[in-house]
Amino acid sequence: MLNRRHLRVKVMQTLYAYRLSEDKQIKDFQKALFKSVDEVNQMYIWALNLLDEVAEYVLIDAEGRANKFLPTEKDKVYTTKLHSNSFIESLRQNRAYLENIKKYDVSWTFDPEIVRSIFAELKVSGEYLAYLQQEDRSIAAEKDIIKYIFKKIVLKSADVDQVFETKFINWPVDKEVLQAMIAKTFKNFSSENPLQNELASLTPNWDEDSEYIVDLLKFTIRDAKDFQEMISEKTKNWEADRIALVDNILMQMAICELINFPTIPVKVTINEYIELSKSFSTVKSNTFINGILDKILAELTQQGRINKEGRGLKG
Repeated sequence: MLNRRHLRVKVMQTLYAYRLSEDKQIKDFQKALFKSVDEVNQMYIWALNLLDEVAEYVLIDAEGRANKFLPTEKDKVYTTKLHSNSFIESLRQNRAYLENIKKYDVSWTFDPEIVRSIFAELKVSGEYLAYLQQEDRSIAAEKDIIKYIFKKIVLKSADVDQVFETKFINWPVDKEVLQAMIAKTFKNFSSENPLQNELASLTPNWDEDSEYIVDLLKFTIRDAKDFQEMISEKTKNWEADRIALVDNILMQMAICELINFPTIPVKVTINEYIELSKSFSTVKSNTFINGILDKILAELTQQGRINKEGRGLKG
């Protein structure tokens, strides 16, 4: 699921687009921000449906084997057991899953070779042959083979990777979130009663998190000039064009968070934006940002502009 770091990345990306755009309508970028978040859920449903389609492909494979003039001994080993896999059956009865399939118009029919190739790899694996001989049909036992398909085949498939990269612009960043959401789904689906099994939530608390990202976006844009003056004051020995745009955005977001979000500890804010700079900016950006933010924090503290709620949030 999306944690606060992932949400900060979404806001950073939206602010980057805002800075480069001639369109300065905040509402347009707020919509873009929510769309970026929703794409993670869309990606998640596409991945679940791919697992569903692989299980469905068993029937096509069985039909092909049945039409053989001389089936081999190996052909006789294979069954359609995966099609009625307990995890997959529970997924197919999940109302939220079915509604999202329709909402996002999910279908892998545009490239049936992907499903076929995944099943072809699965079919010759020792894990699949062991699954076919397994007598335990409980959801706890049967979801192991689905985990194997996702972790060892789907995530390593260059074709799947290409599809997701084409469909979702933030796939390289969001891939980690998808893995966490699928893992959470395996954990959630533990009941033999499909009605008790729930899909993974996009965030731990969407009402709170949606308010957080909107405020972070709006306040950073609103006070950008003020924040930039603070940064410029502490970077007088630097030429403006030598400071990466991403670095500027991250520092502005950090200042915004220090001032406007009383429940987020100071250390969390500083550490989070330093970590983001390691992933999204230059090699030395984290040291640079750390130094500048430390100076700005000291000044803001002296001015009484850091007002944190609760014990230990200022340190």
